[in-house]
Amino acid sequence: MTTDKEDNIGIRTESEVAGDTSTADLLIEIRKMCSELISKTEQVKKNQKDNLQDLEELDEISEKLQSIQSLISRRLESNEEAEKLSKDSKKEPIDKPPVPNNATFSVSSEKTFKLKYVFKNVHKFKENKNKCSEWDDHFNSNWYMSARRSNGHLGLFVVCHPIARKGKWSIQAKLEFKVVGPNQNAVIKTGEDCYEKIRGLGFTEFLEWEKIKEEYLVDGNLTVEAKVTIIETNRLGREKIRKFDESQKDVSDVILVVKDTKFYVSKMFLASQSSAFKTLMSGNFPKSEPSEVKLNGIDPDDFHYFLEVLYGEYAIDEANVEDIARLADMYDAPTAMRRCEEFLLYLSRKRLEKKLEMATRYHMEKLEEQCRRRMTPVAPKKNPLRTLMCL
Repeated sequence: MTTDKEDNIGIRTESEVAGDTSTADLLIEIRKMCSELISKTEQVKKNQKDNLQDLEELDEISEKLQSIQSLISRRLESNEEAEKLSKDSKKEPIDKPPVPNNATFSVSSEKTFKLKYVFKNVHKFKENKNKCSEWDDHFNSNWYMSARRSNGHLGLFVVCHPIARKGKWSIQAKLEFKVVGPNQNAVIKTGEDCYEKIRGLGFTEFLEWEKIKEEYLVDGNLTVEAKVTIIETNRLGREKIRKFDESQKDVSDVILVVKDTKFYVSKMFLASQSSAFKTLMSGNFPKSEPSEVKLNGIDPDDFHYFLEVLYGEYAIDEANVEDIARLADMYDAPTAMRRCEEFLLYLSRKRLEKKLEMATRYHMEKLEEQCRRRMTPVAPKKNPLRTLMCL
């Protein structure tokens, strides 16, 4: 026997059954729709993945195409360059000598320097009394300026005193004087003359005396500059040690001509001492007779001493060390430059300022270090006993 409770649970009416059927259909429809959405979503994802893959493949293909294009471009450029070189080689053979026989080589090697001095209390200058600056050592000579009041004018001069000279000497020079006023107003005068004895060359009437006092003095002082350019020298320096004349013809294979002087030397040896000579001597010179190479812009005596140093002679002294260093710098001869530096380091009595000037100009590092160390003031050491006494 069943109870009412069981009847209520186990038996359903038609309306209830109809309602349950509608809900099931709806759930089935929703499930179907969800399945379709899920399927479409998966398809979209798949399409997106395919698209991304397609894009990656396109990028990879593009990169390969660019690489191939770059390779083709480089190959074309290489072919064009090779073709150009081939044409150039047909025009100019590789074994063409870069230095022809009887060649001429010019270099800019002016011996130029400046003197500068401040003359004090110019308004107190006495008539025809010279006032002199300190001297400077340049190119085998000592140089200084002198000023003089004479006949209502200021006279300015440069005095030359050769360090080493032989017999009748001479120095052809160009002089440029410059007086600077307080407002940077300047008067410049230029002239050329020849020193044949120890004397001053310049202008006896450089400027009116009254104009000097009114326009160019600063606290009674006058600033004067002089630029000196040595054009030619004759019979300066010591006696020569080694010969490079025609007596050396049998052991030479090239002739270097400096002005009217011929130097018979060895190409191989000079090339080993100087990169400039190595380039100069790299041509295929004729073997029948020594070729001549003319060197312009240098002094024969300076070049002789320079060659002596290259050939191992002890040829450097106070008078020629600057000239030899200048040529060593011009022709890139490290051995000659090192010997000049060693002379200045250990033997020379030149002023410290002059040594520093040469060290800076010719890149002598050891000499520059020595000069700057000596020019740096050293602080005095404290006396410990004095400190105790003060306490």
